[in-house]
Amino acid sequence: MSESEKNSMPIAVIGGSGAYHLLADQVLGKEKQCLSLDTPYGASAPIHHFISDDLEFLFLSRHGETDYSLTAPFVNYRANIHALKECGVRRIIAWSGPGIINTAFKPGDFVVPHDIIDETRNRATTFFDNTGVGFIRQSQPFCPQIAHTLHDVLHDSGLPHHEQAVYACTEGPRLETPAEIRKLRILGADLVGMTLAPEAFLAREKEICYTPFCYLTNYAEGVKPREFKKGELFEGMQTEEEKKQVDASIQKFPALIRAVFESLKEEERTCDCSEALRRYKNKGFLPEDGE
Repeated sequence: MSESEKNSMPIAVIGGSGAYHLLADQVLGKEKQCLSLDTPYGASAPIHHFISDDLEFLFLSRHGETDYSLTAPFVNYRANIHALKECGVRRIIAWSGPGIINTAFKPGDFVVPHDIIDETRNRATTFFDNTGVGFIRQSQPFCPQIAHTLHDVLHDSGLPHHEQAVYACTEGPRLETPAEIRKLRILGADLVGMTLAPEAFLAREKEICYTPFCYLTNYAEGVKPREFKKGELFEGMQTEEEKKQVDASIQKFPALIRAVFESLKEEERTCDCSEALRRYKNKGFLPEDGE
């Protein structure tokens, strides 16, 4: 990726569980280049530069390139977000496959969460270690402009979807206990996963628009009776019909994300994400972009 390309790529997808299958099958478009960037926080995950007809975008698989090789607690979220900012990314769609707490949701449904509960414990959560910077409001932790576009695309698709949900992010890598799921339900969580925090908060610190786009994989522990199956994990928590629905949703992702890109490429950013650090810039604590 040339220096000019690194500074001019406006949109990226961060892929979640299952993303490496799309990479392996080459269904996202023609890959132009792949590289990992060195950052002050270590090396980023490989960043793939894809071209699909008249669209160009970046794709980062947070969990690995060929298999689920890196669990959520050990993802270098700061390096990944910093690297995408260095590439000129202004918008991120975060693909995620959480579990279900609220039974109004079903495996295979698409969801655009609107809020998040951070239950992580041991992750680096800010770029502003040991400073007085970082007080950022979270009234809308995800970008409402991207969310609106996702809503329109899902509505036009006719696929089962939900325009709001509260996502609870746990530490992992173990799954949650039934008691923990009951606690999260009381707190108002609809979904549970392990990847959106601190990723979303770090993106806001870089003034990047960030919105999750989820497909639902399974009911969380204790929500539905599921027998333990030796040697199986999420697939062991699904019925055969649910597995078919989830697999079908994964295959629909490239077409849906392309429709989102087509819409967003014509839109200037009208949200407040790009002004998250305005207080500190006005006070001279941080430089303006480009300085």
